[in-house]
Parts: sequence; C-alpha cells; structure tokens
Amino acid sequence: MDFKDAYKWVNLEFILEGFLVTLEVAAAAIALSFLIGCIAGTVRYMKIPVLSQLAAFLVELVRNLPLLLIIFFTMFALPEVGIKFGIVQSAIIALTVFEAAMISEIVRSGLNSIPKGQVEASRSSGLTSFQTLWHIVLPQGLRRMVPPLVSQFISLLKDTSLAVIIALPELMHNANIVIAHNFQTAVPILMFAAFLYFVVNYALSLASRRLENRMA
Repeated sequence: MDFKDAYKWVNLEFILEGFLVTLEVAAAAIALSFLIGCIAGTVRYMKIPVLSQLAAFLVELVRNLPLLLIIFFTMFALPEVGIKFGIVQSAIIALTVFEAAMISEIVRSGLNSIPKGQVEASRSSGLTSFQTLWHIVLPQGLRRMVPPLVSQFISLLKDTSLAVIIALPELMHNANIVIAHNFQTAVPILMFAAFLYFVVNYALSLASRRLENRMA
C-alpha cells in the first residue's frame, strides 16, 4: 500500500473534483425526483381517474427495472430516436426517473398511513379533498415520510457511482483513474472515497433525526 503516493495533493484534488460532480448530480436528482415523486404519489393517493392508473403503471414499470439499465437507455437508446443528452444530464435524468418512482411509493404510503377517520371527519366538517390533503393528511404524512425519504436520498447519492459506466467524472470514476496509475494506491484511495461518502451520508442521517425531532 502506497499511502504517500495516494495522498499527493494532485490525486486528492482530482478525487475531490469527482466528488463535487457526485454531489452536484445527486443534488439535482434529489430535487427533481422529490418533486416528481411527490406529485405522482399524491395523484395515486387521491385516485384521480386515468392519471392515477397511468402514474401507477409508470411507477411499477420503473421500479422493476435495474437502475443500470435506465442509465444505459438514457445515454445510448434515446439518441437513436433523436433525443441526446450529455453525460451529466443523462446521469441526472436516469437517477431522477428511478428515484422518483421510489419516492412516489414512499409518499403514497405515508399519506395512506393517516387514519381514514381523520379524513372522513375533515370532509364531513366541510373541507374539500384538497383542503383535507393540505391541512390534515400532508402535515402528518410528512413526519412519517422523513426517515424513508432520507434513506432513499442516501441510496441515490451512492447510486451515482453506477454512472461510472457512462464515464461520468464522479468520485469513483476519478478514484479508478488514480488507482490505474499505481495499483499500490488502491486501498488508501478507496478508503478516502469511503470516507467522503460516509461524511455526507452521516450528515444526512443527523439532519434527518433533527428534523424528525422538530416535527414530532
């Protein structure tokens, strides 16, 4: 193991540049997938005719496909029909599509976990379906969604490493390049990569706990 060569600043800087790409891709995919997932989950919960069935079909379709296949499809299949994206955009789109399907199920389950009696009482008091959702169901459902949502976001951050297959210059891509120049640096470089993943994911976990405590 060559720690001295592995931890040269030029290597660490290169890996940190990749980590920045990882964070940027993850942040964009988290924001987009959360928005789309919330919409899809809410549509399914409210059982809106046609839209609910369409959302259910798309969610089940995506959930039963491997993320790697979706990444390949976005990068290599879409250009065949005239839809072409760059490497970063392809990674963000693929991650967004996959994670939005997962998040929609979390949202739907969270909303469905609210006792039906509360919904019926709200409707009988004169509130519309939307008002009941906004004032009664959503505030309570969000508290129950926080832990699984954060777990999904952590998974998303780790899943960015799969985009190495399309040469996304993210953390593991750059780490592999450093290792390829000197295989003796493999262990220390992978330790450094693991440390970076751990720091961010652990920070997300702590933030989740604090948010849960505030919402309790």
